[in-house]
Amino acid sequence: MASSEGGDRCDDRRKQVMLGNLPNDFLRLAATNPQSQEEADHAAAMHLQQQMMAQSQNVGMLQMTIVSAVLKKNYGMTRMDPYVRVRLGHYVYETQTDVNGAKNPRWNKTFNIYQLPKGVNAIHLEVFDERTLTDDEVVAWVSLPIPEVIFQGETVDEWYNLSGKLGEGQEGTINVVMSYTTAPLPRTLGPVMVMPHGGYSYQTYAQVPVYTVPQQQQTPAPPPEPVIQEEDLKQLGEMFPTVEKEVVRSVLEASRGNKETAINSLLQIQDS
Repeated sequence: MASSEGGDRCDDRRKQVMLGNLPNDFLRLAATNPQSQEEADHAAAMHLQQQMMAQSQNVGMLQMTIVSAVLKKNYGMTRMDPYVRVRLGHYVYETQTDVNGAKNPRWNKTFNIYQLPKGVNAIHLEVFDERTLTDDEVVAWVSLPIPEVIFQGETVDEWYNLSGKLGEGQEGTINVVMSYTTAPLPRTLGPVMVMPHGGYSYQTYAQVPVYTVPQQQQTPAPPPEPVIQEEDLKQLGEMFPTVEKEVVRSVLEASRGNKETAINSLLQIQDS
């Protein structure tokens, strides 16, 4: 009698066992509503971006080059490693770090910005000192208006006064070149950094998620270093005796060895 009851229990257990191939969703949790919404938003953003890249007509492109800076003070015990953060609306770009650039950093970094955000008419620049053991420190900043003349085909090459701990417009100057043209939208767009909440900023910016296609095209080789004539350097030093020799050399290098351009830039620095 006991053996019969034991056999019945074994038969009942066998009936509860699933035989055959397991379903695809076996032991998987169903996606929650936030997960599904995030995936849907991501897919929608990628779809819109693909539609933009599929357009064949030309679009407006702001080309901006962060050339160099002349800073009044080196903060910290060692030579600074400066880089520039560029804010245009909700979009944020960064130059490379000029290691040991100290008070005369050079970047020559060009950004191609397609389809300017509506209502944005100013560019915010922040000069940071890259740190190893602590957070990077902002040492200077400036908010500069987008020149209207660039939309008429002109190129603007100017030095702008920087603000910082030394006061408004007293931290030094930065050289920025801007132009505007129309060009086909590239098949791949460069990465755009979006700053999280809590980061340093002297002005508040809202957080906006941006999905971009990873950059695949090769970065063009940098232009060759300009050949600086010692005779030109000596003449500029005699013309501007109150400007440090290191600053004169930095401005001449940023001007690609063009003495007339360097004179105009040094005049702007001297008048600031």
